[in-house]
Amino acid sequence: MNLKILQNIPELVGKKVFVRVDFNVPIDEEGNVRDDKRIRHAIPTIKYLLDRDVSQIILTSHLGRPKDNEPHLMTNKVAEKLGELLGLSVAKVDDWGESGMPDSKIVMLENIRFHNAEKSKDENERDEFGKQLASLADIFVNEAFSNSHRAHASMTSVPKFIPGCVGLGVEDEVDKISKATVSPEHPMVVIIAGLKADKIIAIHNLLPIADKILVGGAISYNILKAKGFNIGDTKADDEGMAEMADMVKVVSESDKVELPIDAVVADEFSETANTKAVDVSNIENGWMALDMGPKTIEKYVGILNDAKTILWFGPVGVFEMDVFANGTKEIGNTIANSDAISIIGGGDTAGAVKKLGLADKMTLVSTGGGASLTMIEGKELPALAILRK
Repeated sequence: MNLKILQNIPELVGKKVFVRVDFNVPIDEEGNVRDDKRIRHAIPTIKYLLDRDVSQIILTSHLGRPKDNEPHLMTNKVAEKLGELLGLSVAKVDDWGESGMPDSKIVMLENIRFHNAEKSKDENERDEFGKQLASLADIFVNEAFSNSHRAHASMTSVPKFIPGCVGLGVEDEVDKISKATVSPEHPMVVIIAGLKADKIIAIHNLLPIADKILVGGAISYNILKAKGFNIGDTKADDEGMAEMADMVKVVSESDKVELPIDAVVADEFSETANTKAVDVSNIENGWMALDMGPKTIEKYVGILNDAKTILWFGPVGVFEMDVFANGTKEIGNTIANSDAISIIGGGDTAGAVKKLGLADKMTLVSTGGGASLTMIEGKELPALAILRK
């Protein structure tokens, strides 16, 4: 893995540790935490540090996509939830720059994206902010794998100024994804679904290492549309597809890429819509494809049954509505009952696996879709690269 891990830090007693976590959890309009899975994921690292009697743990995370420092995106409720899970007091700091740090063992900073410098495109501006953050601690720990593909100040600038390592959760994810992709057992089958056309890049980049790529969701109909099929009212990222015409051509012509042969279509985006299964060549105007059809499911399941390594990114239908969840359910159950190494990436895919009660049957349910997909494509994650220097 060639990364410094938490266990490699020789002396932690009395040290102040800055931990970049990913507590970007689902919240309601008042900021209450609706799903604490990501908070729970960081607890082993926090307990590891507590057991080694560090003087202070300083946690920071982003939460949502603030535009004007909206109150419901403050980390107060997140800090409260962490305190409940730990059974310990967690202090919340609104402005550490002016008020200083409280005398508390565990401190949660305000939403790091309330500071424009966090995501600045100017590296010098990010580094200046990172230097300020680094001044709070002696050691940096990256426990935010899901954000490791982003060169943000709290991810890549802080460790330029203090020693850094990865936390227990990041170590586990990097290790399992590396084992599954560096020397994978073949056949390797990748399932990619989603809406945005940028998934075409991932499909294109995975062609050299995958034996089969099963495409589902809206992106599969984007490709079918590019091949001349009428996809009715199915959502399509036309602008994004136009920007990648050359890649689309390569992907659509590859014998490694499998596309739906039939679909469950509906006359409106609703659980009470009229539905029917049709071949992809028979999708009419006024109808939209919202799930894979039975012929496609049978075909994809047959391919998955022969796989030794399976990577899954994106539900293949609108699984949130039961009437359009069959494809995702059959794919999930097939993977869960397989002996193949299985890596599940992305929040929506993880949510689907959790909803189906299959999470504990997968080799890894990754916390990060973009990060894990970037890593599987063979690219370096900026927040890990800085820790290798």
